[in-house]
Amino acid sequence: MYAIVRAGAKQEKVAVGDVIEIDKVSTPVGDTLTLPVVLAVDGETVTATGLDKASVTVEVLGATKGPKIVIQKYKNKTGYKKRQGHRQKYTQVKVTDISL
Repeated sequence: MYAIVRAGAKQEKVAVGDVIEIDKVSTPVGDTLTLPVVLAVDGETVTATGLDKASVTVEVLGATKGPKIVIQKYKNKTGYKKRQGHRQKYTQVKVTDISL
């Protein structure tokens, strides 16, 4: 059994025991969160409607960071150049339960 959950601005495919990274949340390490279900698949049965009561329970493992992204701008013959970096912050979670 697996489910498609909404985690921030993205959707993730999860099964029990998976470890995924979601957008940063302020929940302490060891606490649990519930994520809303968009789609649930149990063998041959695909459920896309009536998922108001369905949820996925995840346990917070800790904070992580994404890869460093370097943004560079350059304009020829004017002496203009600009360099900027970005590193996205994530929260690592482990899926403990999928309930329909």
